[in-house]
Amino acid sequence: MCGRNSLFIDQADLEARFDAQIVADGGYSPRYNIAPGDDLHIITNEASDEIDAYHWGLIPFWADEPKEGIINARSETVDEKSAFKRAWESRPCLVPSSGFYEWKAPNGGTKQPYRIHCEDDPAFAMAGLWDVWEGDDETISCVTILTTEPNDLMSSIHDRMPVVLPQDAESNWLAADRDTRRELCQAYPKDDLDAYEISPRVNNPGNDDPQVIEPLDNEQSGLGEFSS
Repeated sequence: MCGRNSLFIDQADLEARFDAQIVADGGYSPRYNIAPGDDLHIITNEASDEIDAYHWGLIPFWADEPKEGIINARSETVDEKSAFKRAWESRPCLVPSSGFYEWKAPNGGTKQPYRIHCEDDPAFAMAGLWDVWEGDDETISCVTILTTEPNDLMSSIHDRMPVVLPQDAESNWLAADRDTRRELCQAYPKDDLDAYEISPRVNNPGNDDPQVIEPLDNEQSGLGEFSS
């Protein structure tokens, strides 16, 4: 799954990386610990040159009340779930990230958080779906992140991972038909993702500062150090 995200690249670099401009009402501020229910900056298929902010948690359009929403959708079954059918049909988006977080509980012990990031790219894109929930008094633009089977790196940490798109597939994700998008929902195929242990400070969403991403003991742990 993907239950915590970050995006702290400088705004100018973010806009250059995705060839899009920030249009979110609240602008853009670096975030080191984005939790479900917060806003995620995303790029939708309907405005590929804009970076907007949507509520993280897709609220089914048929829901009576705007509850927190669904933060992840399994890519293998997304077209079978009524909550996602409309979004899967025609509302793909990119979710920029400077790195996401996952927790591993070795031998059932205390969960250890890891930061997963791209060594060669200060911001990468995860595949998402967006929708709009409309109530009597409010309208909420919302987003969910698609997940898939883990690649070799992630399999030692968790049994799911977000759909991380290679950079050359990002435009295709936004423009492609459903069949092509389904083919893109796979474990990240490249070897430039890295993971390392971080402090449990990330467990508290109120801790939203650069200290969150500092490696334990100031040393990044490579895959070989925690592979099972």
